[in-house]
Amino acid sequence: MLKIAVLVSGGGTNLQAIIDRIQDGTITNTEITAVISNNKNAYALERARKAGIPAQCVSPKDFPDREAFNEALIRTVDETGADLVVLAGFLVVIPEKMIQKYRNRIINIHPSLIPSFCGTGYYGLKVHEGVLARGVKVTGATCHFVDEGTDTGPIILQKAVEVRQGDTPKVLQQRVMEQAEWIIMPKAIDLIANGKVSVVDGLVHIEE
Repeated sequence: MLKIAVLVSGGGTNLQAIIDRIQDGTITNTEITAVISNNKNAYALERARKAGIPAQCVSPKDFPDREAFNEALIRTVDETGADLVVLAGFLVVIPEKMIQKYRNRIINIHPSLIPSFCGTGYYGLKVHEGVLARGVKVTGATCHFVDEGTDTGPIILQKAVEVRQGDTPKVLQQRVMEQAEWIIMPKAIDLIANGKVSVVDGLVHIEE
């Protein structure tokens, strides 16, 4: 059984997708051992509690400096006993020490087709604003392992989504979530839970 800790900062729609897919059997062999947020007011914490999942907040505001916060975050994740750390809209830079400790055991969902519209400054609605400003016809989402760079880790799954005439950043954000994020994140977790994902020379291999 794959134990996962889900890290979230906001509403937790990706968390809800994971909870729902575990409940309906789309994600197999997996349990969420903890939900951790950096934001006391994140609705994601409420979603976790409703699903009977232990939820807690580790906020940078409660620590004297970033180093103390990073240590607390790593300690909290360690205590969950998680095999896999899932970043589902977690707007905190993951400490390098944690990345090294959990090498190829942290996954993230990004709302674009990496390497487009990713990296520093591209998060949340800013990604979709960038897509519309550039006039691209296809966007999507990427699920990837986390490394020391920003959105640079090995890519697990991607799914394309059409950009439509008249889209606003908000409308496009919702379509990307519904048609891509909420599909490929659960699928990636299921593949990992069933031992079908390996990383060789920085590239992901998936067993059919």
